[in-house]
Amino acid sequence: MLSRVADSLYWMSRYLERAEHATRLLDVNLNLMLDESATSSDHRWLRMLHAMGNPMRLRWNGDPYELARTLTFDTSNKSSVVSCIIAARENARQVREQISTEQWQKLNSLYLEVTRPEVKQAMQVDAAAGSTAEPTAFLQNVMEAVHQFQGVTDSTMSHGEGWQFIQVGRYLERASATRLLLEAYHADVWAHPDRVPEGNEYLDWMGLLRSATAFEAYCKVYTADLTAERILEFLLLDAEFPHSLRFSIDSMKCALQAIQEKSGKTRADELNRISGRLSASLGFASVDEILMGDLVAYLRGIQRQCQAIHQTMYNLYVDYPIQAALAG
Repeated sequence: MLSRVADSLYWMSRYLERAEHATRLLDVNLNLMLDESATSSDHRWLRMLHAMGNPMRLRWNGDPYELARTLTFDTSNKSSVVSCIIAARENARQVREQISTEQWQKLNSLYLEVTRPEVKQAMQVDAAAGSTAEPTAFLQNVMEAVHQFQGVTDSTMSHGEGWQFIQVGRYLERASATRLLLEAYHADVWAHPDRVPEGNEYLDWMGLLRSATAFEAYCKVYTADLTAERILEFLLLDAEFPHSLRFSIDSMKCALQAIQEKSGKTRADELNRISGRLSASLGFASVDEILMGDLVAYLRGIQRQCQAIHQTMYNLYVDYPIQAALAG
């Protein structure tokens, strides 16, 4: 596979995953506004900015609807929902012959929908009215469209090298997003393990689980008994939940191994070593041991390894010198 094709498929997938994650965080936090005070709302929106990587160093001005509009529609912000969808569509356009007609139609339809001039009115909500129906409906439509694209991708595209690069992009982006989400909640959920939780903290815990589409899945494993330790164990170490860190890393590792087998690369030992070590560290980890140490340092260590995987993969499959290509 050509390096430019692999690069475009990888970034198309990453941008769509990033857009879906951003819309989910916005949707959850807009809905939580109905159940809390102004003071707790301010803290929650600042935490959400942290969970999104604080794009463009945005400042909280006290208006959640204005912040939601900026994070959704501001194309000067490369991490906004619309910017991510535009970038994903452009990457797909460059490799149109590599994806199915159904994939292109679904992604192009999403692009045309979010770039309509009148669609910004979905976020023009009077905060005094206390209604979140219009913005959340728009955000949910974007989420559903991304999920549909992922389903169409899995059912209409041959599961060869190109599909595997899409999987690497999806799960590397998801792992990074989940890691940052856990770090953003650390000070409120795990920093003081001996503290007796107050009533409003359970609302935060539910918000965290819903931000990772994990509430129902968590309840099936642990029932509705919310505890900080179990929430961390589920989002970090569960092997079967698609948005847990462990599941994302394992899925990415399997995709990288499949790419190596299909491409015949003989120089992928370093990439296999990094991804395999990270996968094994999560597979054999204990939540008790993690909480006994520095959780934030642990999460940032995972992010550094994810960045190393990205860079090593790029050096091997995308941005490599011609001598390396001739050597195999």
